[in-house]
Amino acid sequence: MKKTMLLLTGMLGCFVMARAQDNPSFHVGIKGGANINKIAGKGFDESFKFNYHLGGFAQINFSDNIGLQPEVIFSQATAKTSDNFSSIYTNFNDDANRKNIKLSYLSIPLLLNLGSRDVKFQLGPQYSILLNKNDNIIENGKRAFKSGDFAAVGGIWVQLPVVPINLSARYVVGLNDINDLPNTDKWKNQSIQLGVGFTF
Repeated sequence: MKKTMLLLTGMLGCFVMARAQDNPSFHVGIKGGANINKIAGKGFDESFKFNYHLGGFAQINFSDNIGLQPEVIFSQATAKTSDNFSSIYTNFNDDANRKNIKLSYLSIPLLLNLGSRDVKFQLGPQYSILLNKNDNIIENGKRAFKSGDFAAVGGIWVQLPVVPINLSARYVVGLNDINDLPNTDKWKNQSIQLGVGFTF
């Protein structure tokens, strides 16, 4: 399955690159940077943690002031359980306290670009697929995190005028509950993404 996804992604990338060379209103690029995230919810240390994101994007400009920007982004998120985690969630024993959690997501944001060629304000939805997780707080094979996360994205994009370098800053707010345990508490992802990339 993973090999098929990589093959399809590579084929799509080649097609997009070819189209970008023939159309001045269509651009592609790569980007990466910091993913500063936290999981908000009972039982978690809600301080932000530094991680990373990497991916690619396409810009489809309908005019000088409006366009769409779909992206495919791999990001890593980490969190730490609080001291009272196992007392809140009885599925876990005392060994679950103060454990680090690492989540890897494949995110697909679809952003509306508003502004000039050099400075764009971005807003749109994002769906993230959980690729894997470390299971150091999972007991007896129970899953704690849902496989998908729907979020809202807002931010700013700056295209440097002389060199093909872009800078971006955005805030990602999870809209759905990612807690897959049988209880009523809600867990939600939040992240600040700071990126730098190249536009072709």
